[in-house]
Amino acid sequence: MTSVERKYLKINLGSHLVASETLSGEAIARGGRYLVAKTLLDRGMAKLDPLSPENPLLMLAGPFAGTGFSNANRTSVGCKSPLTGGVKEANGGGTFGYALGQLGIFGLELTGKSDAWVIIHLKADGSAAFDDATPYLGMGNFAAAEALYQRYGKRVALALCGPVGEYGGLLAGVAFSDTDGRPSRLAARGGVGAVMGLKKVKAIVADLALLPKLAEPEKFKGRLKEYTRLLRDHPVIMKFYNQVGTMGMADYQNTVGGLPVRNFSAGQLSGPSEFKMGGSFINQQNRERGGKNTHACMPGCAIQCSNVYNGADGKELVSPVEYETLGLLGTNCGITEPDQLALLNYIANDLGVDTIETGATLALLMEAGLAAWGDADWMVSALAEIAKGSEQGRLWAQGAARVGEHYGLTRIPVIKKQAVSAYDPRVAEGTGITMMVTAQGADHTAGNIPRLSTREMSLEDIIEASYKAQIHSAANDSLGLCIFGGSVTNAQQEFMVNTLNEALGTSLTTDFFENLGKETLRLEALFNQQAGFGRKDDRLPEFFYTESLPPTNHKARFTPEMLEALYRKIEAGATSS
Repeated sequence: MTSVERKYLKINLGSHLVASETLSGEAIARGGRYLVAKTLLDRGMAKLDPLSPENPLLMLAGPFAGTGFSNANRTSVGCKSPLTGGVKEANGGGTFGYALGQLGIFGLELTGKSDAWVIIHLKADGSAAFDDATPYLGMGNFAAAEALYQRYGKRVALALCGPVGEYGGLLAGVAFSDTDGRPSRLAARGGVGAVMGLKKVKAIVADLALLPKLAEPEKFKGRLKEYTRLLRDHPVIMKFYNQVGTMGMADYQNTVGGLPVRNFSAGQLSGPSEFKMGGSFINQQNRERGGKNTHACMPGCAIQCSNVYNGADGKELVSPVEYETLGLLGTNCGITEPDQLALLNYIANDLGVDTIETGATLALLMEAGLAAWGDADWMVSALAEIAKGSEQGRLWAQGAARVGEHYGLTRIPVIKKQAVSAYDPRVAEGTGITMMVTAQGADHTAGNIPRLSTREMSLEDIIEASYKAQIHSAANDSLGLCIFGGSVTNAQQEFMVNTLNEALGTSLTTDFFENLGKETLRLEALFNQQAGFGRKDDRLPEFFYTESLPPTNHKARFTPEMLEALYRKIEAGATSS
């Protein structure tokens, strides 16, 4: 087999020079989260001020990017996080990773800072241009995207820095265009959009080109078809993600009492029969309004867990409504009506901000007495302040930890200064342990096991479940794969590794998948240790330990001191079993 090659572009923003490095074989399979951690460690970035120009911003596509391989076109964005101070990899769906793959680009590394605001245009002929971004500054993402399509044409994919990222607001993510052109798929967490903004990169425009070269294209095509069949035959993927979408998790968490409600003061918004903020109610209403309950955010995806949510007039309000947004920007702020959530979601997408961090921050402002729970009009006005970057808006744009501290609050739901995701750790204990120990901050995607009945398990078994989930998430995030296909990818590791070999011309063995995940976790833990993090930083906020959560009346049970066996597994890396 012929080894496949991809380009790795090192873009010096100070000089506007682009150096191209050629990668081949296994190096292309070691991307995403793995490469973010390895690069930051190799460059000695642990003690660096994350808001300095020296903090590199990586944008990485997976080894199958540019093809129609289902759920394999996610883009990883990584840097030292200005929100947490630790390692950060955030990834999003959409078309940007797909375009990079078609251009034969494995990834981009942005270093330094441009003197003037720029748009980087990655052209189909292999060249790159630095265009003036001045006309687009201050625009919301939707207006900016429309203007960029007018300038560059429709056959492009976008990565955008929104207006909050422009001034370095830590709520900011990087927004990618979806299959319909909306800039609504975010690599959202950790302040990665602030790093893009402080480098003065308003947008990266990537031309759509041709399918990338593969080592054995006919065999790969067969694998692609078989993978799609495996996804469509899997009951969880087709009956949950495809039919209900991630919103279905809201129905479940509300029923078991793990839904964030009014700054994590309750775990249930209402009885299941009256609950309107989940997939059961929203999908039925959306269907009646002519919306789409299945939608592919990236080319070729068979899961199609996204949606297009319509208002009462039958016109689109937002795409997509997802569980984390529903939980943090919705029920956690006391919102009970889906249409109010949809409007807030649209505004957040337009600003290019993380709806988890933003929702947690607004809930803290409500707890501080600035507004009543569920006051959607006030939330709209607060987002407007954040958008224009007023003195108050810039304070609020620094995220939950800093805002909570500013207002003297004690109930601040963060770990490593990043907002806890929409799984109360007093009920979703397995996910809670993941959010505690992961180097990524309080991030459920680092290893989510929300349905695990932990009260019936030993701590040893819970630790093992969290560790396995973290390995698999790290491997998928390093391969550009959406974790919602994990029911297949995690169980079909030999199949996935053989697919890598046929795509890249490698001779990887089946243990590559698990070892990639383990080594990623080790590198991330090592970086955070060098950055000054210790076990104390992994502790849940105290109120989780002291306050009983209605209706289950559970309190948090686990502290970092109890998880030493899990730390040892993570720090051992690929040598652990």
